Amino acid sequence: MGKQTDRLSIEKIRGQGPKEIFGEMAQKHDMSVNDLSRVIFETLKKDFPNLEFRFRNSINKKEINEKLNTVDSRLGVTIFVARASIKPDGGIIEVRDNNGKWRIVLVSEAKHQGKDIENIGKGVLVGKDKTQELMQAGNAIERSHKNINEIRNIMIDEKHFPYILFLQGSNFLTEPFTAKRPDGTEMTLKHDDGTLNRIDRLTAANYSLPINQNCCENIFISVDGQSVMLQAVSIFTKPTGWNNDEMLPIMLDVSLTSLRIIGIIE
Repeated sequence: MGKQTDRLSIEKIRGQGPKEIFGEMAQKHDMSVNDLSRVIFETLKKDFPNLEFRFRNSINKKEINEKLNTVDSRLGVTIFVARASIKPDGGIIEVRDNNGKWRIVLVSEAKHQGKDIENIGKGVLVGKDKTQELMQAGNAIERSHKNINEIRNIMIDEKHFPYILFLQGSNFLTEPFTAKRPDGTEMTLKHDDGTLNRIDRLTAANYSLPINQNCCENIFISVDGQSVMLQAVSIFTKPTGWNNDEMLPIMLDVSLTSLRIIGIIE
């Protein structure tokens, strides 16, 4: 009966528009990815009342190491700061499975790097002498790899990896983008400009799979006859800002994929 109810809930969710699915709260402007993740959390609780969900803002390093050690006694034995933790922007949504274990359903982060499009639109010059239209890309985004790796650690024995990385800004272009100056003239930003683009430093986290697709279900490859499991981040990118109606369906789709792979919905 439970899985039949779940299947009907999924059909209802997919047959409605964003407002009907997520409610009035999701129509607010300037919501953070943490706020949006909480909308997903409330949506899952409402639409799957037979399942138990919880939301956490962080995971302790000690808990991650303990999980590693239960999988293989050689793992998870080194820790120097016992109170250290990771705190993804969007927090962590979990579900209690049929065996009473908590399983991760969704982890999300949103990163904005590269304000060249905004600066060009405002006619703002940058650089030491304020004479440049483009600013050389920075490396702050690489800090995302720590959280990704730690979620991989705690999900080492899972067949899904529900980690979404929402990217925004001129440092994450996947095709040329034309920005308009205040005087109406245009400037084209090239996505293959090494001084500007930093997205290749993040595709390392998803084995260079295509951008803007749900990669939640793990991939299995064969290496010398041995099966190897790959856990890939789902990377979604836009040159300009994301809005709620774009992010929420992606987050829900990944969450539903997680529940299906865990085996508690059809």
